[in-house]
Amino acid sequence: MTSVETGVFPNQMIEALIKADKIRADRPLLPGQVQPASLDLRLGPVAYRVRASFLAGHGRTVAERLAEFEMHRIDLTDGAVLEKGCVYLVPLMESLALPADLTAVANAKSSTGRLDLLTRTITDGGTEFDRISAGYHGPLYAEICPRSFSVLVRPGMRLNQIRFRRGQAILSDAELAELHARTPLVDGPAVIEQGLGFSVDLRLPGTDLVGYRAKPHTGVIDLDRIGHYDPADYWEELRTTAGRIILDPGAFYILVSREAVHIPPQFAAEMAPYLAMVGEFRVHYAGFFDPGFGHAAAGGAGSRGVLEVRCHEAPFVLEHGQVVGRLVYERMAQVPTQLYGADIASNYQGQSLKLAKHFRTP
Repeated sequence: MTSVETGVFPNQMIEALIKADKIRADRPLLPGQVQPASLDLRLGPVAYRVRASFLAGHGRTVAERLAEFEMHRIDLTDGAVLEKGCVYLVPLMESLALPADLTAVANAKSSTGRLDLLTRTITDGGTEFDRISAGYHGPLYAEICPRSFSVLVRPGMRLNQIRFRRGQAILSDAELAELHARTPLVDGPAVIEQGLGFSVDLRLPGTDLVGYRAKPHTGVIDLDRIGHYDPADYWEELRTTAGRIILDPGAFYILVSREAVHIPPQFAAEMAPYLAMVGEFRVHYAGFFDPGFGHAAAGGAGSRGVLEVRCHEAPFVLEHGQVVGRLVYERMAQVPTQLYGADIASNYQGQSLKLAKHFRTP
């Protein structure tokens, strides 16, 4: 690594941080934990049930605040259930000793978001969720709130991930338009406004199935069980030929983008809200898109983005082609030596409408 390398750190630079003891862990890191542009974070052996979500705040530690809000602690060693509607704090196995010129941002992993499992990272002295200031030295914690399904967790499970960056990495709209002209980022016209806009697909070819809505009363999901659960036990199918659906307040939906997205190897992206003032619903923006997502050389020909949608105060009509989110593209400091889909076991390369990996394919 050199001081001139600005942008998001790829896997080889993350591995260099580990070797330099800038990323530390209670247990040795595992194969596959370092992703093309992020590091998976692991749950530690204990969870704390807390009264409410909180941030440490300037000059205070999470441990100090935990003493105010802890209700009871749960040993995760043999597995334990985190119940729907409750808030938990779990110390992570990884901690940081960042250089003064390095910041980090955390986010839930794709499968975590698709289970409506709100997972955010907090730090000592932190005033924002998932944002880690330059030069941070200290522990990391996951705040977990299951919102649709109760889940069974164990130490070492990876619910969230962290990216590292040096300097300014976000592409301006002009730079994004220039990149799209050289290497198409979507399989159609690009809507570029503070990122690359994407819309919802409610007219999927050859089917009237357009999405899923989480059932309100279900069994527990063991996060170690892949391809195990019958979707019908947890999800209601959404079918329409009208090109629109009505979102119910408080309900959680899995939908899919109309556009097939492409992330070239020298870039990464993050899903963000499109218009905060819309208010009636939001697309879950706990989503990192790795270099190589939807990239032809990495085994994809564009991949649709799965949309995790929650409706708020009032029923809301969502229509086919409505712009619901945006992708913010960032430069990589170096091209990763491994890409999404090509070099790692990627569950969602080439995806269309798809539930989390824990469910059997319908």
